Amino acid sequence: MNVKIINKSKHPLPNYETEFSAGMDLRANIDQSIILKPLQRTLVKTGLFIELPKGFEAQIRPRSGLAYKHGIGIVNAPGTIDADYRGEIGVILVNLSTEDFTINDGERICQMVIAEHKTITWQETDTLENTERGSGGFGHTGI
Repeated sequence: MNVKIINKSKHPLPNYETEFSAGMDLRANIDQSIILKPLQRTLVKTGLFIELPKGFEAQIRPRSGLAYKHGIGIVNAPGTIDADYRGEIGVILVNLSTEDFTINDGERICQMVIAEHKTITWQETDTLENTERGSGGFGHTGI
């Protein structure tokens, strides 16, 4: 599938790092480094603009290495970029560690997965079909 992209960053286009990768790393496109203090969040721009076809979304997900090694996550993970959005892709990073973290220009800050989705139409009703689970949730099956 071809997807239109405008790259206003100083960095190469996102790409799949391995043959079976689901996501492509996105890079920070910033003029100066950002120091992210513990429990602080910031919006990091990428310099990328995309045009997805109807029925697709781009999911913005944390990078496991940043999460494990530095406690860096995404506040609204996964973030969704809708097919009709034409603005610059920005990523809301949060520092969940106890130490400052420096975000440098060109650093891989997240991954983007393109996913197909369906649009539904609600069918109002007074009853729902019973299942074995029923309304059990929030740990009802035990540890």
